[in-house]
Amino acid sequence: MTSQIRHVTIDSADAHGLATFWSAVLGEPLHEDDRPGDEEALIEGAGLLFVTVPERKTVKNRVHLDLQPQDRTRDEEVDRLLALGATLVADHRRPDGTGWALLADPEGNEFCVERSAAERAG
Repeated sequence: MTSQIRHVTIDSADAHGLATFWSAVLGEPLHEDDRPGDEEALIEGAGLLFVTVPERKTVKNRVHLDLQPQDRTRDEEVDRLLALGATLVADHRRPDGTGWALLADPEGNEFCVERSAAERAG
């Protein structure tokens, strides 16, 4: 017998607020029952569950998401995510087009943006 991952759970100061950011990033809606102020918020299509906890993030994530743009370049996606409220933590993009950008969501959780499949093929 094996196990299956049902959700990746992300602790947050404001579950609904952070889930709303990630909903915009991923183009996936929040669960229909989720409302501002709820202690939990779910992006079902992405398997991400956000829960409100009293502690603030204080150190580097031990697990993070790596995003691959589907309909734009890595650099265009970085610009879009910055406009949504992400911050650039470290830029590992190289002149030859390889590499990635390390960003943080509005609560400081790090994630990476890699090249799109089209960029990798080119």
